[in-house]
Amino acid sequence: MSEFLLNYLPIIILLGIASAFSLALLVVPAIIAPKENDTEKLSTYECGFNAFDDSRMKFDVRFYLVAILFIIFDLEVAFLFPYAVSLDTIGFWGWFVVMLFLLELIAGLVYAWKRGALDWE
Repeated sequence: MSEFLLNYLPIIILLGIASAFSLALLVVPAIIAPKENDTEKLSTYECGFNAFDDSRMKFDVRFYLVAILFIIFDLEVAFLFPYAVSLDTIGFWGWFVVMLFLLELIAGLVYAWKRGALDWE
């Protein structure tokens, strides 16, 4: 039975080291971190709102629009990586599909641009 338990000794040691390291990462910053608030932390963010204000205040819908457009185009560009990796094996039809996809992206960008979604007043 003891030989069977010795096979699990490296796992127990790894769990012990991971637990000690995790606990150290929680405790050490609590000890050495500054306790007072920094003026930079309390200053206005990039969007122009105070850091600690009413959470139910209204703000411009353009923030949402820019964020949604960024997510859409960012995720769609991420679809290009598998094509780039397998470009030599997908052949002409694969290249053609990628070009159609890029044309669709460009059409969406032009549409958003013409509608004024990218203009900031």
